[in-house]
Amino acid sequence: MEQRTRARPARSGFRADIQGLRAVAVGAVLLYHAGVPFLPGGYVGVDVFFVISGFLITAHLLDQLQRHGRLRFGEFYARRARRILPASFVVLILSVVAALVWYPPLLMRDVWAGAVATALYVPNYFFAATDADYLAEASSPSLFQHYWSLGVEEQFYLLWPALLALVWALVRTRRALVVVLATVVVTSFALCVWLTFQSQPWAFFSLGTRAWELGVGGLVAVLLQHRARAVPERFAAPLGWLGMAAIAASVFLFSSATLFPGAAAALPVLGTAAVIAAGETAKGPTRMLSVRAMVFVGAISYSLYLVHWPALVLPEAATPGRLPLWATLLIAAACVPAAWLLYRFVEDPVRTAPVLTRARARLTLGGAAAGSVACLLVATGAYALADNRSLNAPRAASQTVIVDSPRGTDYVPENLDPELREARESLPEIYDDGCNRGTGATDAEGCLYGDAEAPRIVLFGDSHAAHWFPAVEAFATASGYAVEVHTKSSCPAADIKTLRQGSPYPQCPKWRDAVVDLVNESQPALVLLASFSDAELAPGVEDDPQMWDAALGRTLDALDVPTAVLADTPDMLEDPAPCLSAHLTDAGACGQPRERALDGAARDAQVSATASRGIPLIDLNEYLCDEDWCPPIIGNTLVYRDSHHLTAEFSADLAGVLAEAALPLLAERSAP
Repeated sequence: MEQRTRARPARSGFRADIQGLRAVAVGAVLLYHAGVPFLPGGYVGVDVFFVISGFLITAHLLDQLQRHGRLRFGEFYARRARRILPASFVVLILSVVAALVWYPPLLMRDVWAGAVATALYVPNYFFAATDADYLAEASSPSLFQHYWSLGVEEQFYLLWPALLALVWALVRTRRALVVVLATVVVTSFALCVWLTFQSQPWAFFSLGTRAWELGVGGLVAVLLQHRARAVPERFAAPLGWLGMAAIAASVFLFSSATLFPGAAAALPVLGTAAVIAAGETAKGPTRMLSVRAMVFVGAISYSLYLVHWPALVLPEAATPGRLPLWATLLIAAACVPAAWLLYRFVEDPVRTAPVLTRARARLTLGGAAAGSVACLLVATGAYALADNRSLNAPRAASQTVIVDSPRGTDYVPENLDPELREARESLPEIYDDGCNRGTGATDAEGCLYGDAEAPRIVLFGDSHAAHWFPAVEAFATASGYAVEVHTKSSCPAADIKTLRQGSPYPQCPKWRDAVVDLVNESQPALVLLASFSDAELAPGVEDDPQMWDAALGRTLDALDVPTAVLADTPDMLEDPAPCLSAHLTDAGACGQPRERALDGAARDAQVSATASRGIPLIDLNEYLCDEDWCPPIIGNTLVYRDSHHLTAEFSADLAGVLAEAALPLLAERSAP
């Protein structure tokens, strides 16, 4: 603790309770990522950090403006670089090296992309552009996903000083400053609420939708510019405890189902602002937040935040299945001494190094640029090494033959189709043709494949209908039918309320209703309906057989044409291709038990809803799994392009057995 004493001179306005708030924030995030079940909203610790950062940075900038009448931008950015970047670069480089050793080779491209975005200070926009879902339990989350918040802060630090300096130069009154900052906060908050309903990833990761959280901290700094607290002393303690209650409520009551950030983020943000605004009070939460252990964790909180995520993600990637809670808690506990080492030997020494603090800002900023280049070189070198590795065993497999109860190929053959590196791109041609409808589409415009004068088979549903297209098109065109495609990602054919990437999806029911109306009007020979059985349901919608039965039943009842339902294919729970790249001679390690892969309320509902209406259910899962196991490779064909979509190649292989099931239904339709 000696180094902590050196870091708090009297003139700095050090507040032990704010260090304690940092401890609360990092503790919530750490335990949330460790999987502690009773802290489902622990992710709001990042929001607490944002308010603290906005407060401290604004207070520092206001102090400089009052002392010198202007800001020394170079000095400010150099201080920020010394404070943030050394530990960040060290963790980034060590994470890349560890990934090269323990990660499946096929994931190294993702590692490289995340590292590059982080080294260029835009990880938040990288994750927004890739539609990352921070709150989802992804099987292979990015090793650098936690850097998104650092990206937001870095971008904020780039713009915020210029705004304050401009206001100070034009109108040197606190009222004007409050008005400007409040305008920024209100505008950013409104954008956050609106965009959360439009595109949750962009709302979650963008500076524009998060700036209000740091801005709230900045407003508190303005209010406390010449005082110890923003409210009369008799109200300070209740305000502080009310703020702590708001933070606690967010941690315990929010969850991955909460529409976040949106308006919900106001609870932890305003709670944190209340604790800071209350100041240090004898009857408030100050004493609890200022105990030695809390101040210590607060001091190392930045380093702890940096190390905890790769420490938890790397073992998950290196071992099959999810780690048990006791293991993740042990890892979380081990992160504390690791973070102290990072703080003691990297973060604090570089921040206070005389050779940097006494030199011109350009030395620090040049070092920051060199650090970014070093990270780019290490990440690129690691990716190049991984990309040169062979991703198959040195022997071929026999050509794929579709049979029931298939025996999977227990190695990755050299004639695998598609190759592991091409798995993600194994999409039906309707994606290249633009026929799979986009998020915003609500009209029933589809695509027709084959003779426009031929009788039509309609393929209707979400991306799980789309992955059947190669099979449907192959048997349909060979049998004299055209195929009409009506598919829309994340929009099941069943009439059930869903979300898309955490946001409401009102375009889905509008599109579904439009397709039903069009199909009823055009009277095709047959509608093949398919949907993913694990769609992201809206809050309040129960994921049970009765709800799914009713939802699918509404769609089936609305269709006044011959209809059949394609039973959903196995959900492998994690992408087999990266797993296979790490198990070239043991492909069975990347399969799933049949009972697990074909489990779910929606699957049961497909059986009950079709049976009660006398509608055929075409279940081809007997050709994808044997009695016990669903393999990732059958013959020389890779079955899945991700955790639950068929590759275009394997879908085409199923054309024959799909024809055997569907053609009799078409014959019944055409019979006099």
